[in-house]
Amino acid sequence: MHFAAGKCGFEELRPLIHLLLPLCVHWIAEEMTVSVLVDVITNALCSQNTTCPQAIYFNGTEQTIVGIFKMVVLPLLGQLADEYGRKPLLLLTVSTSIFPFALLVWDQSKGYIYAYYVLRTISKILSQGSIFFISVAYAADTVQESRRAAVFGWITGLSSASHVVGNLLARFLPEKYIFVVSIVLLMFCPIYMYFFLHETVKPIPKNDEEPNWLSKTVNVLNRRFRTMRDAIEIVIDNPTLRSITYVSFFLNLGMTGITNVLMFYLKAVFGFDKNQNSEILMLVGIGSIFTQMLVLPLINPLIGEEAILCLGILASVAYALFYGLAWAAWVAYLAASFKVIYVLARPAIYAIVSKASSSSNQGKAQGFVAGVESIASFLSPLVMSPLTSWFISSDAPFDCKGFSIVCASICLVKHF
Repeated sequence: MHFAAGKCGFEELRPLIHLLLPLCVHWIAEEMTVSVLVDVITNALCSQNTTCPQAIYFNGTEQTIVGIFKMVVLPLLGQLADEYGRKPLLLLTVSTSIFPFALLVWDQSKGYIYAYYVLRTISKILSQGSIFFISVAYAADTVQESRRAAVFGWITGLSSASHVVGNLLARFLPEKYIFVVSIVLLMFCPIYMYFFLHETVKPIPKNDEEPNWLSKTVNVLNRRFRTMRDAIEIVIDNPTLRSITYVSFFLNLGMTGITNVLMFYLKAVFGFDKNQNSEILMLVGIGSIFTQMLVLPLINPLIGEEAILCLGILASVAYALFYGLAWAAWVAYLAASFKVIYVLARPAIYAIVSKASSSSNQGKAQGFVAGVESIASFLSPLVMSPLTSWFISSDAPFDCKGFSIVCASICLVKHF
C-alpha cells in the first residue's frame, strides 16, 4: 500500500521534472553562498569587530525594504502568473539572483558590498517567495487535489536536499571559487527553463485595439486594480483562506525575524564561522529531506494538513526558545533540529491554500498569502535588528544575548 502510494507520488512528479531540475540547481547556487556571505560582509564592513552591528542593521534594512515592496509585488506576480502563464514569471524571478553575486565575483570591498545590497534587495523583491508560490501554482495545474500535499512536500523536500548540497559545496570549495560556481549554476537555470519548461496556463489574448499608449496604460492599471480587489475578496470571503492568512502572517513574523539575525547572533555569541554555519544548515537540510519527502506523504492521509501545520508551529516555538536561551554552542545544534519538524508547516500551508482555491485562482490566492507574509517580513527587522544588536553588545540591560529570539517566539505562539 505504501509502495503504491510512493509510486503514485513519483508518477505525479514526472510532469514536473523540467521545473524541479532547474529549481534544485537554483537553490544549490543560492545556498552555497549563505554561510560564506556572513564572513565576506563582516570582513568588508567591520573587519576588527566580530559582532558587526553594521552588518545586522544592513540586513535588517534590506529585509524591511524587501518586505515593503513585496506586499505589492507578490500579489501582482500571482495575478500575472494566472493571466500570462507560469513560465515567463519563473524565467524572470530565477534570473534576478545572477547580478548581485556577479558583483562579489568581481570585488568584495566595502563599496561593492554596498552595491551588492542594492542589487540583492531588488532581486529579493522579485524572487523571494515568488519562485516557490509560482512553482506551487504550476504543480497545482498538473497534480490532482488529493495528491497536492504530498507533491508540495516533495518540492520543499527537494529544496532542503538542494540546501544540503549547497552547504556541502560551501564546506569543501575554496572560498574564492564559491561565487564563481554559484554564478555558473544560476545562469544555467533560466536557460534550461526557456528551452524545456512547458507552459500550463493559456495566456490571455492581447488586445491591441486601444488607440494610444495612454489608453493602454489606463486599461492595464484598471485591470490590475480589479484583479487585486478580486484576490482580496477571494481570501476574505473564504473562511479557510482567511484563517490560513492570519496563521501565515504570525508564523512568518517570528521566523523571518529569527532567520534575519541568527547567523550574526551565533557568530557574536559562540564565534561560529563558515564551517559551523554550514554544519547547522546541513543538519537541518538532511533532516528536512526525510520529514518532507518521506514522513509527510505518510502522515498527511492520517492526520491532515491542519494537524501537520499545528505540529510545525509547536516545533517553531521550541526552535526559537532553544536558540534564544542557548547557554552553550551545542544547544544551537539542538535548537536547529526542531526546524526539521517546523519545515512541514510550509507544504501544509501551500496545500490548504491550494485546496481552498479554484483552479483559475491558484496564483492569486498563493500570491495574496505571500504578500501578507511579506508584511511580516517588513515588520520583523524593525524590532529584531536593533534588539539583537543591543543585547549582544556590552550595553545590554541584562545578560540574555538571545533575548530578541525569545521575543520572536511570542509571535509563534500567537496562533494558539
